[in-house]
Amino acid sequence: MRPSRRLLHALLPLVLCCAWSALSQAQESSFEEFDRFDDQPLEQAVTLPPWFKLSFLDLREDLEESVRSGKQGLMVYFGQKYCAYCSKLLDGNFGMLDILAYTQKHFNAIGIDIHGERSVTDLQGKEWTERSFSAAQGINFTPTLVFYDRDGREALRLSGYYPPYKFRAALEYVADDHYRNEDFRTYLARADVPLVFEAGDMSSEDFFSPPPHALDRSRWPAERPLAVFFEQGDCHACDILHTGPLQQADIRARFMRMETTQLNMWDNTPVITPAGRQTTARQWADRLGLFYTPTLIFFDERGKEILRVDSVVQFYRLRNVLDYVLSGAYRRYPTFQQWRDAGEARQE
Repeated sequence: MRPSRRLLHALLPLVLCCAWSALSQAQESSFEEFDRFDDQPLEQAVTLPPWFKLSFLDLREDLEESVRSGKQGLMVYFGQKYCAYCSKLLDGNFGMLDILAYTQKHFNAIGIDIHGERSVTDLQGKEWTERSFSAAQGINFTPTLVFYDRDGREALRLSGYYPPYKFRAALEYVADDHYRNEDFRTYLARADVPLVFEAGDMSSEDFFSPPPHALDRSRWPAERPLAVFFEQGDCHACDILHTGPLQQADIRARFMRMETTQLNMWDNTPVITPAGRQTTARQWADRLGLFYTPTLIFFDERGKEILRVDSVVQFYRLRNVLDYVLSGAYRRYPTFQQWRDAGEARQE
């Protein structure tokens, strides 16, 4: 018996939904290699997708146009021409049909070259060059995405490359206005409540300091910078960090010149923070707003945060970050990117 036209019409949305889901899963699996990609500088320059807005870089006008077209706001992309992580975002994440369609529906995308000299007018009406605006925004890594809502408020900032599943969540977090009521960490935990894993479920390294985690540097300065690894059990990205970059001899040698400790970001292990505060790993991670594992946070000898790596990181970027910290270059260059631009880092 043939199904009626009415029944077929009723089932069509379900069929399309299932087909879209299958396509999305297939695309997702094809990008599982993201965490082992070579992050050396590209030989061919990255180009912006054609669906990015052709903008005069007056962000006030861009935002007004976005609001008039019924979108949620602006997505401002800070990138550079030979950045492998930028390519992963533009060709990888935005190469997935569901991510592309959702982004185009809710945001106008504006591209800024962090080395560029075009004029930029920010949302307060101040004029910059692309380079100076990027520096003023404190851009450490590319790609960095800054999402502005319809009122010109910064709703979310993503520093570095994030895999598709995390990136989808970030888009929905902004587009559905969750940022107005909760931070991204809380949103992710509510959407998919994480398990609490024992410390033994995490990969370890011989250069990690054992408990107790007394990291106080507020009274007496330490002799070496500090690296805190926030991880969790059953974490594929954490495993990749340990089996990949952390197995490289020159990476290990650099970490051995620091104090290092590993914390489970969902655990209630007691911690004394570099600022001298008694807390737990979970409470500290919550106060820091951490939402990605592994996150590496670097502190100077007096307990001040230098920078954090809370996105996908591979060998070349990590080695440069370690050199930036160990050399003390952060005292002269406020951001990692400014140090790289000064030509004192191995180019990514």
